[in-house]
Amino acid sequence: MKRGWLLLVLAQGLAWTLPARAQQVDVSTGSVAETVARLKAGQYVWAPQIAPEGPMMLIVNLKTQRATLYRNGIPVGATTVSTGRSGHATPTGIFTILEKRVVHHSSKYDNAPMPYMERLTWAGVALHAGNLPGYPASHGCIRMPAGFAKLLYGLTGLGMTVVISDAPATPRVAPTPWLLSSDNPEGVEGAIVWSPEKSPSGPVSVVVSAADRRALVLRNGIVIGSAPITVSGPVTGTFAYALKSVDSDGQHWVRVKLSPATGEDSSVPKSEWQRYSVPDAFRSAVAAIVEPGMTIVVTPDSLRSAATPATVLESRK
Repeated sequence: MKRGWLLLVLAQGLAWTLPARAQQVDVSTGSVAETVARLKAGQYVWAPQIAPEGPMMLIVNLKTQRATLYRNGIPVGATTVSTGRSGHATPTGIFTILEKRVVHHSSKYDNAPMPYMERLTWAGVALHAGNLPGYPASHGCIRMPAGFAKLLYGLTGLGMTVVISDAPATPRVAPTPWLLSSDNPEGVEGAIVWSPEKSPSGPVSVVVSAADRRALVLRNGIVIGSAPITVSGPVTGTFAYALKSVDSDGQHWVRVKLSPATGEDSSVPKSEWQRYSVPDAFRSAVAAIVEPGMTIVVTPDSLRSAATPATVLESRK
């Protein structure tokens, strides 16, 4: 398997009959990463429009009983889970999806239903929909709300990476502490880094940290560049821009609302881009790879501080 991107390690099934509290949560007041810590048992958030394309990875956190889905290095969904109880611990490590079945029953535990099953080990550990009491209660599987399990099943493919960790950390936008610790190998403050050859093709995402005054460019989940950036005015909460189309009138961006309940995405006036100041050379380099589907995520968070308490693993895809 090819080497993929580095991700910050964070974070089990509902039976066919769900508790009444199981529901999708509105994330219009914050990002996926900001909302996940507030979720109650059975709740989840889903905002795939933030990063419409790119390699995916699911991070399961045994300590927090949460799982976060990343696409192109950006969190696009998160859910509460119920993992293995005492005596049936869910294993930690890096796994891949080995098998998928919409309808499946356990061969080990009384033919128990495991809807939207995505197998991680041939010893019986899998992702699936099931009961979420608010604490570890499974025989080792990772239970998820039925709604989230169905949505996740529709996006994933065999071979997708799933990381299971017991690190007590919450998910952030920052994919890895390496992003800001080694993107400037020369040690020169304010340096521009541009290495598109690291990932010649694929969907592009840009992460802007107002706290660090740094912009990072990811293509197909791999960081290919970074540069200093200045954002005028306050940055409240995490939000995203998506490039919908390019025509003779120029680029047409929308500001992405993080919940379908908030209505249509709003158009971005050209004047809004005046808030962002980056070196001309970096702007030109990014402009050369712009295409519809590209997203820009702006966060007030520091990418450095986000990575401090967590374990970093090298994923493979």
